[in-house]
Amino acid sequence: MKAFGSYHPTVLLIYFLSVLLIAMFTVNPVILVLALIGGICFCSIMNRPKEILNNLLFYIPLFLMIAITNPLFSHNGVTPLFFLNGNPVTLEAILYGFDIALMIVAVMYWFKCHNYIMTSEKILYLFGEIIPKLSLLLSIVLRFVPLFKTQIKKVHQMQKAMGLYSSNSYVDKIRSGLRVFSAILMWSIENAVDTGDSMKARGYGLKGRSHFSMFHFTLQDGIVMGIIITNLTIVIVGMLFHTTEFYFYPRMTEIPQTPLAWIVYISFGILCFLPFIIEIKENLKWKYYVSKI
Repeated sequence: MKAFGSYHPTVLLIYFLSVLLIAMFTVNPVILVLALIGGICFCSIMNRPKEILNNLLFYIPLFLMIAITNPLFSHNGVTPLFFLNGNPVTLEAILYGFDIALMIVAVMYWFKCHNYIMTSEKILYLFGEIIPKLSLLLSIVLRFVPLFKTQIKKVHQMQKAMGLYSSNSYVDKIRSGLRVFSAILMWSIENAVDTGDSMKARGYGLKGRSHFSMFHFTLQDGIVMGIIITNLTIVIVGMLFHTTEFYFYPRMTEIPQTPLAWIVYISFGILCFLPFIIEIKENLKWKYYVSKI
């Protein structure tokens, strides 16, 4: 279910750039929490329950590790809680660690969503004429990531069927893993070369070459683009006028809660939850049509 992915690639590119850049260049906890929850909701609705659980098992320890690590190395702040090896562990450093963890995990979730939606065909469509070599490289990378995982499983199962994993020795396991890695590395290089030769044979990157595209900018794309640009403008203007300004050092300031700040929060919330709302809407519409059959 990728209803949001059916929109025009230009709309999708502007959307992901908007959310990612705002999340990466702010420390306001409200904005980061919205970015994290929006990313989790969007990513979860496109995954199976098992994948959602695997994501949480990875991101929760990562979040805690980042949050705990910061106060061990940063001793800024005016509110020391205790001393560790003669260095103060401050309240501001602890809270800043949690804030940075929020930002990193949120950005990683949104990049995961980006990889689901922005396929190699969309990247080639967007950048094929402007930067053909780089766009081809990006499309190959995005395409080979899932293929790489699938091929690893195939090689591992084939070698296991041949009895190469029958020993419990760690040395044999390491050797088997190196054999799998070597096979996958050669397979990926050969496929990359074959893809490059195939694209070259088709005249990819030549001047005057025509491009076939199934992407057409529709009225629905224009409406979603308008929603994105409007909310993005509100957020940027609010940040430029320091409406949501927030500091941790030297002393943590209060979270801005003025009417203008709430307008910025609501606009960014609309941006973050827009794909989730679209997916839910299409899902309900589909179930309604199925019930009418």
